[in-house]
Amino acid sequence: MSRAQHNRLVLTFALAGFASAVATRITDPLVAVLAFDFAEDPARVALLATAFALPFALVQPVLGPVADALGKQRVIIFALAFQAVFLAASALAPTLLFLMVMRVLTGGAGGGIFPVTLALFGDRVPMAERQVAISRFLACAIAGQMAGGVLAGLLEPILGWRGLMLLTALLAAGAVIPLWRDQVPEPRGRLSLHEAIARYRSLLGNPAARALFWAVGIEGMLVFGAFPYFANHLLENGMGGTREAGFTLAAFGCGGFLYTAAAPWLVRRLGPARMMMLGGALAALGTLCFAGARVDWAFISGGLVLGTGFFMLHNSLQTRVTEIAPQARGSATALHAFHFFLGQAAGPPLMGLARATVGLEAGLVVAALGLLVLGVMIGRRR
Repeated sequence: MSRAQHNRLVLTFALAGFASAVATRITDPLVAVLAFDFAEDPARVALLATAFALPFALVQPVLGPVADALGKQRVIIFALAFQAVFLAASALAPTLLFLMVMRVLTGGAGGGIFPVTLALFGDRVPMAERQVAISRFLACAIAGQMAGGVLAGLLEPILGWRGLMLLTALLAAGAVIPLWRDQVPEPRGRLSLHEAIARYRSLLGNPAARALFWAVGIEGMLVFGAFPYFANHLLENGMGGTREAGFTLAAFGCGGFLYTAAAPWLVRRLGPARMMMLGGALAALGTLCFAGARVDWAFISGGLVLGTGFFMLHNSLQTRVTEIAPQARGSATALHAFHFFLGQAAGPPLMGLARATVGLEAGLVVAALGLLVLGVMIGRRR
């Protein structure tokens, strides 16, 4: 693939990755605001993260074979269009229950964007160039996460959370245009339930694949479980609130940018195995910063360190998954995303339980230890 083709491919999907990432994390810094607006307990509002992540995970076993059979870019276009519709409806939510339902639908639609794009990159980008290509696309998603945090923190007092939802819907709708205009013919297969089950059975029977799937699920649970509680934790400890929680998410994204800038050098000097070990250690350090912070800048700095470590670990796992089954990349990345977002869905309820029993700080310390062990264990596997 030429440099021009490489750049065109990344740019074509850049806005889609950006818009989808904004939609993924937009409610996390708004938990305190939504709890006040709907007169609900913050712990219940925090389940909006699970309401998005769980359907995102559950649609993967369906979307993987569909993308392999009908064309990955076509699936991405329709998923993004539906996500725009559900985000617009979220802006009109009269109750928390209605908003929960819209987050469920938005998460289901979002399941057809990022994982399918990874499979598409696996089809079109040679393995030698793939980790760098994926890291550059990942930078666009990181920018979306940053924008989601900053928009929520700075614009919520001006636009309100409903205005933010509508703005996110417009971003998703706008991202459909370059994808529609720059479609490339793709090889297609036959959509068969029997063949789909056979592919999944083959993948789950592969010990290397199972290790990657379990690793990414645990990673999602440990990294993202505390995110919906940041605003309330900051409020309760005199370190700020919604704005500072938004800045923490933005710092998390900045850490991802640090990783993507260094990715070509890291791949050459360290290799994927040592990158995963280093990523787990940095993610653990960032999580410990959250637990020990007593001023806002220390808490926000934890987001920067966590983001650097998380994206280093996660991008290495993503790259391995794209090569685990070249004949069924859509299905492989679907199972990868299924486990990752299942972990994200489980994270907030588990961290909420820890918050109610032993305290959020103790829960964060346990998560940090888990990330450190995960990075070492998965890095040692071949």
